[in-house]
Amino acid sequence: MRIGQGYDIHPLREGRSLILGGVSIPHSHGLDGHSDADALTHAVCDAMLGAMGEGDLGTRYPSSNPAFKDLSSLLMLENVVETLKQKQFCLVNLDTIICAQAPKLAPYMTAMQESLAHVLQVEGQQVNIKVKSGEGIGMIGRAEGIAVMAICLIQSIKT
Repeated sequence: MRIGQGYDIHPLREGRSLILGGVSIPHSHGLDGHSDADALTHAVCDAMLGAMGEGDLGTRYPSSNPAFKDLSSLLMLENVVETLKQKQFCLVNLDTIICAQAPKLAPYMTAMQESLAHVLQVEGQQVNIKVKSGEGIGMIGRAEGIAVMAICLIQSIKT
């Protein structure tokens, strides 16, 4: 068994879509970044890559490459899942924390869980999503951005 952790943070900007876990969330601002800036999916990818000893997402999808402009982060996650299979691992579980003051994300947690579980090819109960506010403190508390932490456990399926 191997453990990996991931972290991502993006500022909120007007004129962008807010996407978390592949789910479009109605809001006046979206996360700013080179791809779709899905901080939840990015943190999940980094946790899984770390558990496999495969570096990080920025190495695989550098923001300097115009081919990745506005790329769906779910496609990145599909690539990570393929690497997981090639290295003969399976995901045991995933736990995440989304740190956001706004918008309120509770109504979207199940959709995010289902979206990630689908791409990860696991049962929904293997994916856990928690949301914490910034309590008015710092960048998160001022609703200037969203940060996400993720940790996963993978297991070898080599026979």
